[in-house]
Amino acid sequence: MHSYDHAELEAYLSAHVPGFGRLDDIEKFSGGQSNPTYRLRSGLGSYVLRAKPPGKLLPSAHAVDREFRVMSALAGQVPVPEMLHLSGEETPLGTQFFVMRHVDGLIYWDPAMPESTAEQRAAVYDAMNRMLADLHKLDPAELGLSDYGKPGNYFERQLARWVKQYRASETEPRADVDWVIDWLTANMVADDGKVAIVHGDYRIDNIIFDDASQPLALLDWELSTLGHPLADLAYQIMIWQLPNAGRFKGLHGIEREALGLPTDESYIATYCDRSGIQVPPNWNFFLAFTCFRFLAIIQGVLKRGLDGNASNPAGLAVMRGMVDLLAQQAKAIANQK
Repeated sequence: MHSYDHAELEAYLSAHVPGFGRLDDIEKFSGGQSNPTYRLRSGLGSYVLRAKPPGKLLPSAHAVDREFRVMSALAGQVPVPEMLHLSGEETPLGTQFFVMRHVDGLIYWDPAMPESTAEQRAAVYDAMNRMLADLHKLDPAELGLSDYGKPGNYFERQLARWVKQYRASETEPRADVDWVIDWLTANMVADDGKVAIVHGDYRIDNIIFDDASQPLALLDWELSTLGHPLADLAYQIMIWQLPNAGRFKGLHGIEREALGLPTDESYIATYCDRSGIQVPPNWNFFLAFTCFRFLAIIQGVLKRGLDGNASNPAGLAVMRGMVDLLAQQAKAIANQK
């Protein structure tokens, strides 16, 4: 939670956000562990402020300026909120932030969508599939994003980045994580030249839907970059393989077809048909990599929590357990024939 002076923040927002008047209310969203996010109310207007967390941060993490840039570029291409203002580093909150228009709609925190009908589930997952394929078909250069990611093998540079981040936030030795890092390094996929705008955290609870099961806004672009489109697809599939319990809910053990939910195979096939991309034979590398990247992210959250800087400090024991679970899952995936 940031410390701030209400009057100072109100004056800043009134001066920099079009149409912003008095700061009637500011409320921190309870979910999320990375970038603290606040609901702002000003008269009849409703806004969202997303900021870097306070305290010492890992290099290249919490890049709210990148989130602002990519969502601004994607306006009219895929559903995103309206971007209104990006601050500098010196602000009334003490960290950089951006402000966007609040989007009112439905968020499904549980991918099993227990309160929905089979028809609603099928419609939501189909819309999610179509939006991902549409995103990956966009030309970054046409949107002014040709320099949004580094050239070369996406997975090679991403593995190097997340190994570095993991080591910087490591709190205890984990033999399974070391094994996974070694396996990914030894089984690195070749660069096939495919480049797309990659969201980086593409899952159902990062999407706001309307009552007709159509997406209104894709949120949380902190991990976005230019990269391989199958990274987003693999991340979705990997999340579904987690247990349907705890903060990071998956679909493991759920009878999907009876509930109107797609199987991994049918979802992948539909995406491939829409995007014109085929899943390679070494698909287990993609899944194992996304497990490792996710555990590295959670390890960073755990480290910030232990240091007293987490956006939501509750559940550090859960974070520690998730790192272990994901390491075991990545190792099991890697060993599949």
